[in-house]
Amino acid sequence: MTQQVEIGRGKTGRRAYALDEIGLVPSRRTRDPEEVSIAWQIDAYRFELPLVVAPMDSVVSPATAIEIGRLGGLAPLDLEGLWTRYENPSPLLEECATLDAAAATKRLQEIYAAPIKEDLIGQRIEEIRASGVTTAVRLSPQRTVQYHKAVIDAGVDIFVIRGTTVSAEHVSGRAEPLNLKQFIYELDVPVIVGGCATYTAALHLMRTGAAGVLVGFGGGASHTTRTVLGVAVPMATAISDVAAARRDYMDESGGRYVHVIADGGMGTSGDIAKAIACGADAVMVGSPLARAAEAPGHGFHWGSEAHHPDLPRGRRVEFGTVGTLEQILHGPSSVADGSMNLMGALRRTMASTGYSDIKEFQRVEVVVAPIQR
Repeated sequence: MTQQVEIGRGKTGRRAYALDEIGLVPSRRTRDPEEVSIAWQIDAYRFELPLVVAPMDSVVSPATAIEIGRLGGLAPLDLEGLWTRYENPSPLLEECATLDAAAATKRLQEIYAAPIKEDLIGQRIEEIRASGVTTAVRLSPQRTVQYHKAVIDAGVDIFVIRGTTVSAEHVSGRAEPLNLKQFIYELDVPVIVGGCATYTAALHLMRTGAAGVLVGFGGGASHTTRTVLGVAVPMATAISDVAAARRDYMDESGGRYVHVIADGGMGTSGDIAKAIACGADAVMVGSPLARAAEAPGHGFHWGSEAHHPDLPRGRRVEFGTVGTLEQILHGPSSVADGSMNLMGALRRTMASTGYSDIKEFQRVEVVVAPIQR
């Protein structure tokens, strides 16, 4: 039964839960962490880690995309970022890490005002492909029609269409909107699309033929969408609702499985475990990996919302550096705050609650638990 809370005499709302408001319940058995599998597969591509790195310039460069691939995850490159606007963006990335906080947004807008160079799209994709890892890139819905041919011609493996809020029914009187169903049908590569945060929106996106759906508004720690637009759905509820849409779409489609990827708001290993427990097949994270020594943001983190030319809905956040990408993902950890050995912690959570793989772990019992600091 949906719990409706009276906000006032003229408005009610459903009670929703954030990830830090829930807890996982151990079952009657435990397992050896070494015998737990955290692998997942989308379309023909198998990954040893249920990890998709957020396509943000502060985290994903061609070099880090290759390294994440070698470590078992997937890192889509943002084709609207600095790597397709400049031949060598390294000096600008270094500058972004030294900006005064008060001036950061304005300077980011100036840096990202440079036009996208279509020839760099193919060049960056080829650089990643040449390493032998699965190659993924991201475009916003607004730029997909313009640049998708260059992406496909370059031989990308997985195409990510990611925005703050993506719908299958965008209404516009100014321009012909992207027809997701037709577009995905005509492509020869699997498409991951989002974000969305409701059962109905997710069901519509699944009907377009997408291989995966992103849950959430992305950005996480660097996002200010709730402050600027007032738009927010707590992640535990959002993931659970979209997982229900996946279940119902399987019945509707005769067994077609669409992967659910939790996107944003997961800063610790415990958040990642709880996102999967709520029904996610994988997680898309940025801020935990912005702390890596190899991260192009040099300890700072920002997304595409931070440099929007008209209405920025993100900010540059300083996280510092805690270790290498391998240490953050696989350990060993030298801290006890859930910021390192993310995948080792997930294995231990699954082992402690008695589950052997991701699909089994999605059935773990969950309780509503008061936030404890």
